[in-house]
Parts: sequence; structure tokens; C-alpha cells
Amino acid sequence: MKKILVADALDKEALEKLKSIPGFEVTVKTGMDEAELVKTIPPFNATVVRSATKVTRKAIEAASNMELIVRAGIGLDNIDAVAAKEKGIQVANTPAATSISVAEHAFGLMLATVRNHGKANLSMKEHKWEKKALSGTELYGKTLGIIGIGRIGQEVAKRALAFGMKVIAYDIIEVKTGLDVRQVSLDDLLSQADIITLHIPLTEKTKHMLSDAQFNKMKNGLIIINAARGGVVDEAALLRGLQSGKVRATALDVFEKEPPDNFALIDHPNVIATPHIGAAAEEGQQRAGMEVVKILKERLA
Repeated sequence: MKKILVADALDKEALEKLKSIPGFEVTVKTGMDEAELVKTIPPFNATVVRSATKVTRKAIEAASNMELIVRAGIGLDNIDAVAAKEKGIQVANTPAATSISVAEHAFGLMLATVRNHGKANLSMKEHKWEKKALSGTELYGKTLGIIGIGRIGQEVAKRALAFGMKVIAYDIIEVKTGLDVRQVSLDDLLSQADIITLHIPLTEKTKHMLSDAQFNKMKNGLIIINAARGGVVDEAALLRGLQSGKVRATALDVFEKEPPDNFALIDHPNVIATPHIGAAAEEGQQRAGMEVVKILKERLA
């Protein structure tokens, strides 16, 4: 009998399917911190997480029977993949399952930012009618710079092209997209884009990829969207950009610390913030859950 620990909420249908697989004993225990996970994990053969649970080196070292760790989502930044590899534990994720969910959220944030939806909503709830003060701009004809033209970046590009935007992109390698997207250097993207959206993982190389030096190369009055990972944008530098007017507005779904304990950036009037919900669409979570079931069945059953 293979013991499976589901440490974060999984799609209900996928969870039921997982429980129905012969030879699997499934335990659901969510909301664990590192200490609790260390106590819980030893007897399990596989662990399933999303983004909340951090599978740290300490947890992996305590996992005496672990064969596989699966993340229902994109990236592996909440799993110590190096420690897992050292111990011979497989690590997998579901990179394609929530791509559309995240792309739609990022594009929604873009629309909300250029048309002042956040301010307008708050204004109306205060029973004000600030029609003239809340005029915005169109996306049509604007240049969108996409940093990271992988699965999610390409889904964002498709939507931007449908809106009549010009799309340029930067990635560490040239990516064949089949889309009308011109791939440029990072400096060219920074200097040409009216709006920049990031779709890259957080690594040592990408940490604070956008900071003061990069903001200085950007157009005045540009917009920044980050629905990728907290930390790829230097939040202190971004706040300085907003305060100086270099950055007209920004929309953030991710933060350097989650939940945040410093709200100076979030409290700025030209910031729209959401609590890391880019992948939290019902359809995306169902696809991710079913992909997790498939991975576990193929590798453990």
C-alpha cells in the first residue's frame, strides 16, 4: 500500500479519483508549517502540494519513505528540489494545467490597471461619481513587453494580439512561438514597452530582475504587471518608481513575502493587488488535480 499525503487543497473530483486507485492510501492534512510537516511526513511514499506548503530540506530529510513529491501547479520554488535529488526523491509538477488561468488573470490585471477599475470600484462604494477623474487608456496599439515567453507568456501574447497590441518578448533562449511576437534583448524591451508583464520563475538569476537600474531604462509612465513570482521585481525599487511617476501603475498578484507584512507598496493608490490567485480558477485547478492523479498513478501504482 502506497501512502499519499495531500498537504494542500486539491480539486475535489481529482481527490476522489486519487482515493479510488487500488493500492493508494490517501491522507489529507492541510495548513501545516514546517515543524508539523516534519512530524507528519515520515511514513508517506508521496506528497502532493500546491503553493502554500513548503517542502523544505528539513522536511525532506525527515521523509524516510518518500519516493515522489508532486506540485499541483507551475514551478517548484516551494520544494527543495536539490535536497530531494540528493535523497533520490522524484519531483514533478503540472506546468501546463494552469497556464490559461494565470494568463487570463494577468491580462485581467492589465485591463483593470489601464482603465482604473480598482479606483473606480472603491470610489463607487464610497458613493462617489468620479467619471472625469477616472479616465484611462486603451490597450489597442500599445507595446506589451513580455519577460518570459514560455507557456503562460505565450497565452498572454495571444490575448494581447487579439486586442491589437504590439508584442515584444525577452527570454534567456529564443523560443519558437508561431505568434507575431518579436523577441528582443532585455534592454530593448525595457526601452520600448508601454506595459511590461513578467512570466518567469524565481531563481538566483531572476531575483530582482527589475530593479532601479532597469526602471531607469524604461519609458516614463509605463505599467508593470507581475503574476509570476514575488521577488522577480524589487518591491522597494518599484515603490520608488511609482512615487517618482516613472511607473504610472502596477498590478501585483505575487509578493516577496506572502502574506505580506509590509503594505507600503500595496497601499499606494496606483497599485492593484490580489492575493496570489492567478492559478485559482476552477478549470485550471481541475486540470492540475487530474494531472497530479496521472503522475502518481504512473509513477507509484
